[in-house]
Amino acid sequence: MKQTLQLLTIGLWLALCSFTSAKEVRLYTQRHYTADKQFFAQFTKDTGIEVKVIKAGANELLARLKAEKAAPQADLYITTDAAALDRADAAGLLDKLNSETIQSRIPEGLQGRNSTWIPITMRGRVIIYSKKRAGKDLPTTYQDLAARQWKGRILIRSSSSVYNQSLLASILATEGRPAALAWARGVKNNMARPPQGGDRDQVRGVAQGLGELAVTNTYYLGLLEQSDDPKDRAARAAVGVIFPNQQDRGAHVNVSAAGIVKGAKNRLHAIALLEFLTSKEVQAGYQKMTSEFAVVKGVEPEPLQKNWGSFKADYASLHKLAGHHEEAVKIFDLAGWK
Repeated sequence: MKQTLQLLTIGLWLALCSFTSAKEVRLYTQRHYTADKQFFAQFTKDTGIEVKVIKAGANELLARLKAEKAAPQADLYITTDAAALDRADAAGLLDKLNSETIQSRIPEGLQGRNSTWIPITMRGRVIIYSKKRAGKDLPTTYQDLAARQWKGRILIRSSSSVYNQSLLASILATEGRPAALAWARGVKNNMARPPQGGDRDQVRGVAQGLGELAVTNTYYLGLLEQSDDPKDRAARAAVGVIFPNQQDRGAHVNVSAAGIVKGAKNRLHAIALLEFLTSKEVQAGYQKMTSEFAVVKGVEPEPLQKNWGSFKADYASLHKLAGHHEEAVKIFDLAGWK
């Protein structure tokens, strides 16, 4: 009995040392937002735990995690695409969270299927239209964008965009390859110009009369609306918003999400950071600062988000994106979508 108590005491002491010795959490992240920097600074101020950040593209960070698998140098992996987290999970790089506090805050459909990652923020991919020129017979689904009536009227960014790749992967997951290829070819044929620029450039282009429809992530609408540039605010005011596929699968959504790296040296600190990032206060702060949607229960959208309209989100295909990503890239190539 005495030996058992001694072992328990030693185990508790080791656990306490592991929690208090490093006082840091090492983060590999694809995100580059000022809001993140401010929240990390607040976390450090509140807890004394330093957040050490390395930024790079999702694929570069994934390769680094694989190379370091035997001796992990990161505690958390954050990307802007659920598929990237699922690829890391499939490679055996992520550990189960096992945090009831965090997981109880997030709707079940938004959590990683293997409990190895949780979302931090969410965005929808929506159709926007010119209030003056698009007319009344507006599209209601992503499929409608491929209809001949929109020939020469659509603006959309390059197929190299992970946002478009994920959208096509979701179409593959729900409708199959023939429908996905027909959609990609149809949208390509309906483009008003060759793909160029980012999502905000598509909205600006519609406002300038270069097209009548465009596809964008929701948070870019918020960034335009809150821009210091009056031209950007005017561009946002010139377009309406459509959440597609509300009668079936729902609007395509994707998330910025985080996973604990397997073998993380500062696991407890990493969990503490995730608890902080999924608190109602920080989630409301993300909505205000970045116009991304909160992912925890009980956080009301910002007024400008409410003005976009309520919507049904497609959570089901979110967890199938990784399995269809490579095929989506091939289909874009077959369709001639630059």
